Amino acid sequence: MIDTIPGLGLTPPVFLAPLAGITDLPFRNLVSRFGSGLVVSEMVASQEMVQAKPGVRERAELGFGVENTAVQLAGCDAEWLAEAARMVEANGAKIIDINMGCPAKKVTSASGNGASGSALMKTPDHALRLIEAVVDAVDVPVTLKTRLGWDDDLLNAPEIAARAEAAGVQMITIHGRTRCQFYKGRADWAAIARVKEAVAVPVIANGDITGPEEARAALAQSGGDGVMIGRGAQGRPWVLAQVAAELWGAAPPEVPQGAELVDLVSDHYDEMLRFYGGDLGLRVARKHLGWYMDGVGTPANLRRPILTARAPDEVLARLPEALGAPQQVAA
Repeated sequence: MIDTIPGLGLTPPVFLAPLAGITDLPFRNLVSRFGSGLVVSEMVASQEMVQAKPGVRERAELGFGVENTAVQLAGCDAEWLAEAARMVEANGAKIIDINMGCPAKKVTSASGNGASGSALMKTPDHALRLIEAVVDAVDVPVTLKTRLGWDDDLLNAPEIAARAEAAGVQMITIHGRTRCQFYKGRADWAAIARVKEAVAVPVIANGDITGPEEARAALAQSGGDGVMIGRGAQGRPWVLAQVAAELWGAAPPEVPQGAELVDLVSDHYDEMLRFYGGDLGLRVARKHLGWYMDGVGTPANLRRPILTARAPDEVLARLPEALGAPQQVAA
């Protein structure tokens, strides 16, 4: 039986994490086609979004109106966060996620965009005011994504989670590292269990989950209600569906190989070009192409021309050989 996250109707409980510069609209759409209970927009700075009044492409990027999409907001000012939340709700956002997990210095440093992201774990009273402002501003569900704490001396995720629940947050995702770990070492899934014990709302385990085996272990150690996958989906947009099939009985995806993989990658590439435009799309797509080639072990002599090509037609012409599809032989 495929589980549903109580109150949110998210089925199956295998979610795509927000990754800056990676989980854009074309990639989220691709993951959703294979199967995912929820995909989350890239982090949006609340003040900048309100002041800029997003245009057509930006509104599409946020996934307004898409049932299985959450819009993630970041910020350190309650008024800006509340206004951004009202704006995205008015445009059709189904779920609003508050970012308290980003470890990037430009996000956590007061000299950058203000002390937001995982820096808010150092000021839980202030963090609570931000959460309350967003919850009070909208009628759609509000969720929270955070880490275990700022560092090993401040592991306060359980306290923050309990206070967030009391303020009206309906689901909490925990990355099993501290901010100061960034992405080093291994995610501590067992530590997420302390958050699960502190709240009644669903808790989602995140960090180092790259497939069914890791997802099963993360759930066993954390007691979580679901999993969120980020870097493990790079070059493998079908992996969330594989986890859902193995752990929750969803229909298993057909993992593309050979010519089918070439078709998928070519379509993804075309979607990025359409979304970003030719020049920017060509550059943005390179990391995705690199991950696809990592997956099939493309040798360097075939990778390099694709990742340095300046024309989309050249990229598309080289993909079959690079991804191992049978070559057509002229009669």
